[in-house]
Amino acid sequence: MTDVPQRWPDRADLAQRSLDLLWGAPWPQLLHNAHPVRDDTTFNYWWLAHAVDCRLDAYARTGAPVWLDAARTTARNVVERNGGSLVNDYFDDMLWYALALLRLAESDEEGSEEPLRDVGALWTHVLEHGWTDAHGWSMSWRRQQPYYKNTPANGPFIILGARLARRTGSAEHLEPALASMAWLRRHLVREDGFVWDGLGREGGDEIDSSWRFTYNQGLFIGACVELFRTDGDTTWLDLAQQTAEVSITELAREGVFVRDGGDLDDRVPDVDGADTGLFKGIWFRYATQLLLEREVPAVRDLLRSSTDALWRSGVTTLAAAGVADAAPAHTPDEPVLRAGDDWLRPAPREVGYSTQLSAIMATEARASIDG
Repeated sequence: MTDVPQRWPDRADLAQRSLDLLWGAPWPQLLHNAHPVRDDTTFNYWWLAHAVDCRLDAYARTGAPVWLDAARTTARNVVERNGGSLVNDYFDDMLWYALALLRLAESDEEGSEEPLRDVGALWTHVLEHGWTDAHGWSMSWRRQQPYYKNTPANGPFIILGARLARRTGSAEHLEPALASMAWLRRHLVREDGFVWDGLGREGGDEIDSSWRFTYNQGLFIGACVELFRTDGDTTWLDLAQQTAEVSITELAREGVFVRDGGDLDDRVPDVDGADTGLFKGIWFRYATQLLLEREVPAVRDLLRSSTDALWRSGVTTLAAAGVADAAPAHTPDEPVLRAGDDWLRPAPREVGYSTQLSAIMATEARASIDG
C-alpha cells in the first residue's frame, strides 16, 4: 500500500478522494448510497446537502477550484434528483441545504446569485409551512407532523437565521431564530446542557428521552456560537461549552463517540450508515466552530483522539475495498479511508456514504486545528 499521509491536510484530501473512489456513481446518481452498491432507490436529500458542505470544507482549506466545482455539482444534483424542486416534506432537510447553499454563495462570488436566491426561497418556505405554535412557536420537523418539534429542525433554523441576520442586517431573520432558541432551551435542553431530540412525535407532549444523539448536541453548540457571533454576548459561549462538555461525558468512550443509535431496533447487522452515520460529523463541525471562539480542552482532546482512532481503524487499500463504478483515475495500491460508525474498529461489510461524510467532517476539522 502506498504510504498513508501523516499531515492532516493531506489526510483530509485523501478522505475527500475516498468518497469518490468508493461511492462515486454515474450522473445523476453522483454518489451510491452504500459501498458496496446495494440499493440506490432512496434519495437522501439531506446527505447530499452535507456533501456540499464537505466539498466546501476542502475548498476553504485549499482554495483549489476543483473543490468549488465539486460543491456546485453536488448542489445541482440535489435539485435535479428532487425533480427540479428545492423543497420536500422535511423542514430539517431544507434547512441543511439552505445552510450549504449560503456557504456556497459566500465561497463563489461570481456564481452567488442563484444559491442566494434559493436560500431566500427556502427560508420563506420553511417559515410559511413549518413555523407553528404547537407546543409553542418553533419549527416543525416535517409537513405531515406539525405537532412534532425537535432539535434537528430548530437547530439549523437558528444557525441559518443568525447567519442571514449578519448578512442582511435584518431582524426578520434574527427574531424567529431567537424565538426558536428560547423554545429549544425551554423544552429540550436539560439543566446541565444535554440536549434531547424532540417532543410530540406520537401526538402528545412526551420527550424522546431515550434518543441520545451527538448531532443534537452539535446543533445546539453551533446555534449558540452563531448567536454569539451575531450579538457578542459571551453567555452563548458559556452555554455552548456546557453542552460540549456534558455531551462528551455522556456520549464518548475510549476517546471516541459511541455509535449513534446503537440502541435503536432498526439496526441491520454488519451495516453502518443510514441517517445516524452523519450525526457525529455534525457534532465535530459545530464544536470546531466553538474552538474558533473559545478554547475548550475537552473538545480539542476528543477531536484529536477520535480522528487518531479513525485513521488507525479506517485505512485500507482501494484494491481491498473495491472501487466504485464512477471512480476517478486511480491505482489499486493507493490508500483509502473507509469509515464505519465505530471509529475504534474497521468498517463492516457495508457502509453508507453518510458515515464517510462524518469522517470527512472530523478530518477536515482536525486539519483546521492541527494543519
